[in-house]
Amino acid sequence: MTAPRRSILSVPGHRPGMHQKASQSTADVVMLDLEDSVPLDAKPVARKRVVEALNNLDWGEKTVTVRINGFDTPFGFRDLLEVVQKAGGALSSVVIPKVDDPADIHCASRLLDGIEMEYGGGTPTDIEATIESARGMQNIAAIAAASPRLVSLVFGIADYSASIGARLVSISGHGEAEEQIYPGHRWNFALGRLVMAAKARDLLAIDAPYGNFRDPDGLERAASISCALGCDGKWAIHPDQIETINRVFSPSAQEIARARKILNAWETAREQGLGAAAVDGRMIDQATVRMAQRLWNQALQMGLAQPVLKS
Repeated sequence: MTAPRRSILSVPGHRPGMHQKASQSTADVVMLDLEDSVPLDAKPVARKRVVEALNNLDWGEKTVTVRINGFDTPFGFRDLLEVVQKAGGALSSVVIPKVDDPADIHCASRLLDGIEMEYGGGTPTDIEATIESARGMQNIAAIAAASPRLVSLVFGIADYSASIGARLVSISGHGEAEEQIYPGHRWNFALGRLVMAAKARDLLAIDAPYGNFRDPDGLERAASISCALGCDGKWAIHPDQIETINRVFSPSAQEIARARKILNAWETAREQGLGAAAVDGRMIDQATVRMAQRLWNQALQMGLAQPVLKS
């Protein structure tokens, strides 16, 4: 089972002091960013700082990724080549921004093939695709199937909003104040489509960051919605957001107890030769059991439950 990616802390690539702090944070994933958070004149030095951080810091059990610049810039190919060439052994995956077409993933995958053939050894570097435009969303099924290296699809809310001409309702444009202009969840369809495309290919689905890091209630609401839609985690832009995101995307004690009750009832029914089971006056079927088993497996992986179901 893939390591949890509940919280993905984005850290500017040119700020080494922040790399050190991120390595000691409680985030499941630290993403060293070479794209939007880095000024144009700092791109080359950011690349060097990221390589140094990958090679020299103790990341413990963390998953460490790097977001490169897009292939439509003069920086993206160089980011991929230099970072993987010089620090690929410490890198779990590269995050490709603004993926509009499967060709973006094909390009990254073939480049990684060549780099790994030349430098050899280690675990192959995975790819994560960020969907940030109407074109990318239209092509999402083909993007999800583009490479066996792909491990996740990520929703890029701000650029996607700009792409479709959606209204700007907050300073950051990252999921704030949505309830003021739209009844319900404005990004339900887009996020639902991303989740469907990801899960059809056994990929993780990751939600965009929440822009106001001083609004924990808004963050919790946004994270709870994306979790309910089937997302596996959410980007964070500030360390203060990590605890909330980890909690929302972890099974609660109540959910774990419910899953255990369902699985125990189903096992008892099977032992008795029955094709169905009842829990608290409600019939359960195999679909219910699959949901319960998935949650139970998550709880085991996170150390929130013990392997033995029946007490």
